Amino acid sequence: MSNEPFNRRDFLKGATASMAFLMADWEVITARPVQEEEPPVTPPVKFGVVGLGHWGKEILATLSRTASAQVTAVCDHYEPYLKKGQEIAPKAAPFGDYRRLLESPDVEAVVIATPTHQHKEIALAALQAGKHVYCEAPLAHTIDDAKAIARAAQQASKQVFQAGLQGRSNELYKHVAQFVKTGVLGDPAVVSGQWNKKESWRRAAPTPDRERELNWRLVKATSLGLIGEVGIHPLDVVNRYFNALPTAVTGFGEIVHWRDGREVPDTVQCVLDYPNKARVVFRATLASSFGGAYTLFQGSNSSLMLMEKRGWLIKEADSPLLGWEVYARKESIHNETGVALVADATKLLEAGKEPGKEGSTETTRAAHSLALEDFARSIRKGAKRVAGPAEGYQATVVVLKANEAVLSGTKIAYQQDGFDFTK
Repeated sequence: MSNEPFNRRDFLKGATASMAFLMADWEVITARPVQEEEPPVTPPVKFGVVGLGHWGKEILATLSRTASAQVTAVCDHYEPYLKKGQEIAPKAAPFGDYRRLLESPDVEAVVIATPTHQHKEIALAALQAGKHVYCEAPLAHTIDDAKAIARAAQQASKQVFQAGLQGRSNELYKHVAQFVKTGVLGDPAVVSGQWNKKESWRRAAPTPDRERELNWRLVKATSLGLIGEVGIHPLDVVNRYFNALPTAVTGFGEIVHWRDGREVPDTVQCVLDYPNKARVVFRATLASSFGGAYTLFQGSNSSLMLMEKRGWLIKEADSPLLGWEVYARKESIHNETGVALVADATKLLEAGKEPGKEGSTETTRAAHSLALEDFARSIRKGAKRVAGPAEGYQATVVVLKANEAVLSGTKIAYQQDGFDFTK
């Protein structure tokens, strides 16, 4: 969720209630000293990356800059992608077959960044080979495959398995979670989320076979569409904040712009029901970029607007005072008194500086970078996994059923025991 949903200056001018610029470090709420960032784990974890497409190369580049990681192997069966991977990690051994990579004693952990429908075979083989596994989300394109991965990961008790739900490592999202836990929203009413980006998702290739392989996201048999490939991340944030899983989902989907023979809708809407009677409305389109990506939680006391690196708290006029206003700088916003919080506010105060005038209001590190750090820390130090097999499976079931609702245009109930992969 990287694009702003609207011009920030216009939003600030037009806000009709008090607003708080949320910071990445939630310790300012309790006035406890800010904890220093944990040092890199040692020795670095030896990584192999399988799948060197667009996202795989991004992961590879991130690992190459991460002190806790050492990239020792890269793998892709498509030679041009493999060569690109070698350019990013020149010291890594290249493999055209993931099975050869898994045989390497120089690989401790495997990142699976292949198309979703290819995850199962690689994940099961990696766990069988005794490797730690970071598997991108969604885990798989079917319930059976996702269940097989989760079960195998659970049984491999000596290995660390982490699902790529990177929002669980996002500093801002973790900070906002503390607000939500204190009841800052009041009675949750509705959540609105969107992801808009004008792009076709279609990729050109030198041969028809390669083109079919490359465009797996446009085919129903291999793709979970926009709700699965994109919506899984904001919906996982909702599940965490509500501490609940949905009970039903209604979906709609159409091909409204990219009429190029694809099977998967380029525009989708979903309405998810939750036990607390709040509803979540998520929409996404490849036909327009307007509005970008954000998630908005609205409650009786206040609302929370979240993007990947920044967020706002908009208070209702009759909402109670929160204890942390004392740390914040007041400012006039559309004839209202706003409350500004900034990153590292406690450190700035201790240094005699004024938050809001010095320091950034945005988080500085990408969520997937932090997620890979968390993965390495779990391997070396036994730290609790931010997203284990259960979390990965549950998030995958949510979007699998949501995609089914989109394709059928119907309402589908979630069976709560269906979120349990052990059954």
